[in-house]
Amino acid sequence: MPIKVQNDLPAKNVLEAENIFVMDEARATSQEIRPLRIAILNLMPLKEDTEIDILRSLSNFPIQTEITFLKVASHASKNTDASHLNKFYVFHEDVRDERFDGLIITGAPVEKLEYRDVEYWDELCGIMEWSLRNVFSTFHICWGAQAGLYYHYGIKKYLLPKKLSGVYKHHVIHRKKILMRGMDDYFYVPQSRYTGIDEEAVRNHPELYVVADSEEAGSYLILACSSRQIFVTGHSEYDRYDLDKEYKRDLAKGLNPDIPLNYYPDDDPTREPILSWRSSSNCTYTNWLNFVYQETPYDLSELRPVEEDSYLKQGHLGKRDTIGGG
Repeated sequence: MPIKVQNDLPAKNVLEAENIFVMDEARATSQEIRPLRIAILNLMPLKEDTEIDILRSLSNFPIQTEITFLKVASHASKNTDASHLNKFYVFHEDVRDERFDGLIITGAPVEKLEYRDVEYWDELCGIMEWSLRNVFSTFHICWGAQAGLYYHYGIKKYLLPKKLSGVYKHHVIHRKKILMRGMDDYFYVPQSRYTGIDEEAVRNHPELYVVADSEEAGSYLILACSSRQIFVTGHSEYDRYDLDKEYKRDLAKGLNPDIPLNYYPDDDPTREPILSWRSSSNCTYTNWLNFVYQETPYDLSELRPVEEDSYLKQGHLGKRDTIGGG
């Protein structure tokens, strides 16, 4: 949350220089407060586990936050009871005319497929296009980040030599960017994926801004459109045992997976995994919600399209216009 201080307090300039949000009296008295509206497009197979992971990550924000869970119509979930989905989820069509402060698009276990071969790809493209005008800031996770980077900016993915699995050391590159407030120079994040992104294309794109990365795992947190589009290549929302479950599942399938890096004490899968990323995850999600809270119009009908904060408005052709969503 921002700190409210007197307009002329000397410390205000120092704090602002450190990228700490300080609200002066004039702005504080003019603010109207309402609950944040956050939609979550949950593409993970074990939806109830993902619900817990993400809601835990969002829970440290002190402002009331209303959650709407979204499901796709073009794919039937095999791992979550239909009764649960019917009770707690809505289709995108049900909220097409609504506006949200934020949207989270989760990962999905389809990364080895070409985008066009994903059963719900066309529907997802429609949701990502809708988000440009109906959502203030969209937070893409893992495969959701790869899909978003491809759809909006034409950034391709590629198959890694083997699965990237473990808890990797990441480095803050640009501390003054909104999502890095309060972060240590180095922090840890779980990664679990078979694919990577075209790093050179990301770093050469005029609208994409890498604010944190890893020597082993590559770009981690990528911003676009004045932070209205956020792409996170890892799983900071994971709980202590998510990688453990994935590792043991792959073992049971006979995939002979590597032991997740930096996860079990002494690389011993019989011991309890080390939880080393919770504080940085909480910081990232709280920073995002605080940004959304401060910048979204009180009246969502006044929400401006993402293009108005974008490189696209300068007369350049957007990648999604040239590739048609994949």
